[in-house]
Amino acid sequence: MRDGLRGLTTRGRSFLAAAVAAAISAAILGEKDLLRVAILLAILPLLAAAYVGRSRYKLACNRSLEPHRVPVGASSRVVLRLQNLSRLPTGTLLLEDRLPYALGSRPRVVLERLGAHQASSVAYTVRADVRGRYEVGPLVIRLTDPFGLCELTRAFPSTDHLTVIPQVTPLPSVRLPGEYAGSGDSRARSVAVHGEDDAATREYRMGDDLRRVHWKSTARTGELMVRREEQPWESRATVVLDTRAAGHRGEGPTASFEWAVSTAASVAVHLRQAGYKLRLVTGNGADVDATEAGGEGVLLDHLAEVHLDKRGELTTLVQQVRQRADGGLIIALLGTLSTAEAELLAGLRTSGATCVGFLLDSNTWLNLPPKARAEAEHAHGAAALALLQSGWRVIGVEHGNRLPVLWPQAARGSQGFALRAALAETVAGGVR
Repeated sequence: MRDGLRGLTTRGRSFLAAAVAAAISAAILGEKDLLRVAILLAILPLLAAAYVGRSRYKLACNRSLEPHRVPVGASSRVVLRLQNLSRLPTGTLLLEDRLPYALGSRPRVVLERLGAHQASSVAYTVRADVRGRYEVGPLVIRLTDPFGLCELTRAFPSTDHLTVIPQVTPLPSVRLPGEYAGSGDSRARSVAVHGEDDAATREYRMGDDLRRVHWKSTARTGELMVRREEQPWESRATVVLDTRAAGHRGEGPTASFEWAVSTAASVAVHLRQAGYKLRLVTGNGADVDATEAGGEGVLLDHLAEVHLDKRGELTTLVQQVRQRADGGLIIALLGTLSTAEAELLAGLRTSGATCVGFLLDSNTWLNLPPKARAEAEHAHGAAALALLQSGWRVIGVEHGNRLPVLWPQAARGSQGFALRAALAETVAGGVR
């Protein structure tokens, strides 16, 4: 009741003031009828306060997000289900869900009336153009009586989270270098490399199927030999994301770093769907293994929150990648590099790893004067040449390039040689 009195609106307080004035006038003038009017004027807001205060603690709310994970620029539907748990009907309800600025303005929905034990659902949509993990809620409800004499506000403590992941672009299927550089014994690979006569064999053991006897090896060794059991071949890939603030330019959703994050998500999803055992390493210190069930969601959730590191160094990133020498394929999304930093990346060319680098010329995300542009292009060419000389396959990226167009270059073995020659001429020309 006390909370209800605090929630009296201007209209309700005016009723009480009129009741007091009528009561005083009735006492002075001796008019009993006027006193009855005063009592009526006082009872109405008091009943409204009691009515609203009673229903304040008899409401239940449930929120669901459909879906709870969306790519940048997509919409999610938020469904609010409100139930009246009391025996009394409610008055008009004003619902307001609190949202962060990135998801738009706060939605406001009006429910005219909820009967006893009645439930009703309302829905609205949210959309974000910036990736991240956003809190939706809490829900704030304003309860009023039918006459608008009392209004109370209740906030439900429960909140939900909407994860806005980077945009994932479908990529064309190409034969990547190093796709067989994993682990395991694959008969298909063994035959393709060595031929049928060199199939892996071992000595015959009691109980082995005679249909697996390899007669040519038996004749050569003089002992009964059988083919080894086939084991699934595991193609391994590591996606490396450079998060150094010094390596990227631009701001907001169109920055070079956002292009790199979206590319990392697209490449990771593509490789995982192709059957690779996938690992994601970022300059922020994250090392995500996406091979288990649900690994794709974990990977995308991490990329939704990855950010630039103002103190990031390439040395730390290289050491982190080398902590697990899985071999296989390494695809790195690299920001602007110096020649020394490019030479540092040569340390990843170990354990039979095949390295492919998407080297971003992040200065193309800026409007530079001609002289500064020429110096930036020269430095970019020198870094790319240093990577090529260390055995990397380099794909240059400029502002406006589309990933599906660049992706086939990762499979072209001669692409690096042509680029090396062109960059050598560029560097030589710059030196002259």
